[in-house]
Amino acid sequence: MSDIRKLEPGEVWNYFHEITQIPRPSKKEKKIIQYMKDFGLKNNLETIVDKVGNVIIRKPATKGMEHRMGVILQSHLDMVPQKNNDKKHDFEKDPIETIIDGDWVKANGTTLGSDNGIGVASAMTILASKSIPHGPIEGLFTIDEETGMTGANGLKKGLLKGDILLNLDSEDEGELCVGCAGGVNVAAGKEYGQEKPPLGMTAFRVVAKGLKGGHSGVDIALGRANSNKIMFRFLMQAESDFGIRVAEAAGGDLRNAIPRESYSVVLVPEIKEGQFKKFVKGYEKIYRSEFLETEPDLSFTAVKTELPGKVMKQAEQYRIIRAIYACPNGVQRMSQSVKGLVETSNNLAIVKCINGKFEAYCLTRSSVDTAKEATAWKIAAVFHLIST
Repeated sequence: MSDIRKLEPGEVWNYFHEITQIPRPSKKEKKIIQYMKDFGLKNNLETIVDKVGNVIIRKPATKGMEHRMGVILQSHLDMVPQKNNDKKHDFEKDPIETIIDGDWVKANGTTLGSDNGIGVASAMTILASKSIPHGPIEGLFTIDEETGMTGANGLKKGLLKGDILLNLDSEDEGELCVGCAGGVNVAAGKEYGQEKPPLGMTAFRVVAKGLKGGHSGVDIALGRANSNKIMFRFLMQAESDFGIRVAEAAGGDLRNAIPRESYSVVLVPEIKEGQFKKFVKGYEKIYRSEFLETEPDLSFTAVKTELPGKVMKQAEQYRIIRAIYACPNGVQRMSQSVKGLVETSNNLAIVKCINGKFEAYCLTRSSVDTAKEATAWKIAAVFHLIST
């Protein structure tokens, strides 16, 4: 079976399928807003679209339950738009291709959008139901949760009527969470000098791919590889052993997604070409061993490519490589009060070294504000060192 509409409960999966067919990356939610508006009106429910684009759908209580406390079911309409580099997909135009893999529903080469599409579909099922007895219900569907919370922040005071709000943006069925981690974006950037490549060099494009990636909050404790970290670990050793020169390096495209693909264009002395190829294969073996359980499809390869016109100046290359390698990543501290809870983490999400410009973007999370700030400053300190 490959049609998710045949899964149970059928109503939820039918709505989720419809949602997957509507492009809805963060800040591009116009089509999904219209879809939700049409849904509310089709079901003869009071439907409001506020000034920022949030959709509110109200359902009166079942007869005899009018005096029950009002419940607000809240989900967000946008999704994280991430794809594999070899996947052709326009998140502003193309539907998500869903597949069933054993007990899991997945997407073909892209993010699925179950965060928070499944929450939206669940709320829609309740709003459309003719058989579930209930008190007053409001569906609150906010925009731009993934990249700025502008929907929630722009919600006008007094617009909602309910007494209890249930946020359906969760990961584990049957669990109720109270509270959440705060986040802060950390960005670093500088221009670096470039020069002509040395004579007698061969160029290779080194690629790390096949990683699972995942949500930088939900999946950060699962031990998955960060493609930026494994790439720059390799570059540091290759610089030491082979005297490589770096022309380009980049990986990741979203702050809140663990990067699953990275590449670099490096120059190697021609006389060491054979040794370098073996060196790359050796690193692939190392990474597959270290991430045996979490990254079974990890690939780390090098292919000869056209010689670039410029490379980083050596001293700046040295500092940038080490700054990325030293940047904190992953779980930084577990909670002392809640067993098994990640308190503080960082995701080294995006790295770019292209055309003389270096950029790095991190998303730091913590349920303790002071720990969040301390981690952000630690990251800033690492990158301050390459600007001196």
